[in-house]
Amino acid sequence: MPLLEIADLHVKYGNIEVLHGINLRVEQGEIVAILGANGAGKSTTLLTVSGLVRPFGGSIKFDGDPIHKLPAHTIVKNGIAHAPEGRRVFGTLTVQENINLGAFVCNDFTRIRKTQDWIYSLFPILAQRRQQLSGTLSGGEQQMLAIARALMSEPKILLLDEPSLGLAPLLVQTIFQTLREINSTGVTIMLVEQNARAALRLANRGYVMEVGNIVLEDAASKLIANPDVQSAYLGGGGAV
Repeated sequence: MPLLEIADLHVKYGNIEVLHGINLRVEQGEIVAILGANGAGKSTTLLTVSGLVRPFGGSIKFDGDPIHKLPAHTIVKNGIAHAPEGRRVFGTLTVQENINLGAFVCNDFTRIRKTQDWIYSLFPILAQRRQQLSGTLSGGEQQMLAIARALMSEPKILLLDEPSLGLAPLLVQTIFQTLREINSTGVTIMLVEQNARAALRLANRGYVMEVGNIVLEDAASKLIANPDVQSAYLGGGGAV
């Protein structure tokens, strides 16, 4: 049984249908990448999984149980965390206060402290800046904070929307190495990313979306070698 299973999912914004019956699965322990151009429906897929957008058809199951009618805060408690596009950190709060907010689902202060210590070991720059206002952080530091805040809920699956957006290549490499380390601890990752090359090097499997449909699904290694994927998303032919 997949950890996350999306079946025949339809989503509308007003009268405009933006997801046209997509099917997608994520197995326990995987990193799954979703690729596609702007407007393909990638972010909408994540928003629907996390309960911030309601589908009008189809189902989403997590650990075998339907979640597509649950409120967002209950979905977080069930084990799904979402680091949204654009980071969305609370700029007038400190790094520590943002991280504290991520732990709202847990009342065990020993567990909270243990998770926080682990997060600061993953992102030592955040430990150094824990009393700094989040709005004064660099873009890369804010992205680290968005991921750290999501991890504070101890999720079974982490949804990441464009974690490399606007970042320098060296910083992208650092963040993706950290994502691999997070995954090695047992956290499943579902990744929306326009940097297809970096995403497919990280992922086990990938899906390609076009205008609200999934048009391709395969192992990441096969997607990298696919000439159509190379042409559309990897800057032309040739091995990656």
